[in-house]
Amino acid sequence: MSSTEISPLAPATAPSLPEIAGVRIATAQAGIRYKNRTDVLYVGLAEGTQVAGVFTRSRCPSAPVDWCRDALKAGKGARALVVNSGNANAFTGLKGREAVALTADIAARVAACAPEAVMIASTGVIGEPLDARKFDGVLAECAGRAEGGAEAWAQAAQAIMTTDTFPKLATRRVEIDGVPVTINGIAKGAGMIAPDMATMLSFAFTDAALPQDVLQELLSAGTKTSFNCVTVDGDTSTSDTLLLFATGAAGNAAVTRADDPRLAGFRAALDDLLIELAQLVARDGEGANKLVTVEVEGAESDPSAHRIAMSIANSPLVKTAVAGEDANWGRVVMAVGKAGEPADRDRLAIWFGDVRVAVQGARDPDYSEEAASAVMRRPEITVRVDLGLGQGRARVWTCDLTKAYVAINGDYRS
Repeated sequence: MSSTEISPLAPATAPSLPEIAGVRIATAQAGIRYKNRTDVLYVGLAEGTQVAGVFTRSRCPSAPVDWCRDALKAGKGARALVVNSGNANAFTGLKGREAVALTADIAARVAACAPEAVMIASTGVIGEPLDARKFDGVLAECAGRAEGGAEAWAQAAQAIMTTDTFPKLATRRVEIDGVPVTINGIAKGAGMIAPDMATMLSFAFTDAALPQDVLQELLSAGTKTSFNCVTVDGDTSTSDTLLLFATGAAGNAAVTRADDPRLAGFRAALDDLLIELAQLVARDGEGANKLVTVEVEGAESDPSAHRIAMSIANSPLVKTAVAGEDANWGRVVMAVGKAGEPADRDRLAIWFGDVRVAVQGARDPDYSEEAASAVMRRPEITVRVDLGLGQGRARVWTCDLTKAYVAINGDYRS
């Protein structure tokens, strides 16, 4: 499923993630779908680790998504995370639920915890049963050699990849009331990305001491300007999962409210890390050659601006025009009009990069095809729209739609 050709939008280098006290990582080959491929991630977490999560809004969620939702409600914290790449364990009925329960039981024995303290995520093909017996022995072996250094983080990001072409990692260092804390994050995602709550899979870890309710509020807010603002193909996965773990090892003073001023720096760092991971997902869109930032301003409200921005970003006609380096601003007009949000044709203005191509319901009188086309030849393009109606603003990220996307998804199960 994974491509051998790295996306041209991949960062030149990947960050080296520092160790986080209370987090130990190992990867393995369990033969979930393919032989001789790393397809399991095991993360052991210190006692007392708290966890928060956001998940897909798909009405057909995977069995692991249902498990994690229930585990969060149980409030037992987290002692282990188990991720497999290759089988989504979605639309697998009773067998899927039994596979998740067996996975949790195996991991719970390894981590010496309740099954409800095991978080589980899966990604891969939908509709194929998952043989969880393959985890037996593998997870115990992982726990025995788990470590927390930079190489372990790099291997973790590799292990969760499917059609991704490069691993996605980010890290931030900040203080809470004078105490240094670290946030590390990894993500995977390349196709079936229009999450409206998370991304395919993403996991963030911190040594900050924060209770579950505070973590949940911070994470839910952070997704609104990050993973809720990225789309590759307009399709929402059954498996979208974003989890934030806090081991508490930093030993900062107790914080009981997400709006505590002492958390301002942590909140900003977490938001920034989530945005970076979301952008990396857009950069690795299947077959992508161009990263597109869509900015909408002048809408009647922020939610209205967001819906218009997503309409533009999800439009196959806009995305193929970008792929063909065609400055076809008429397709942007189309996408604005179909969004179902307030818009006035005669107040609309559109820019490609810093080149205004349309204003007041018509082509800009100073329009230059040469200048607009030069913008479209760049690897990173900004499409900006001003509706001229109010103060609403939004920003989303997407990529172009190429022939390679069709080839990757046409061959996905073969």
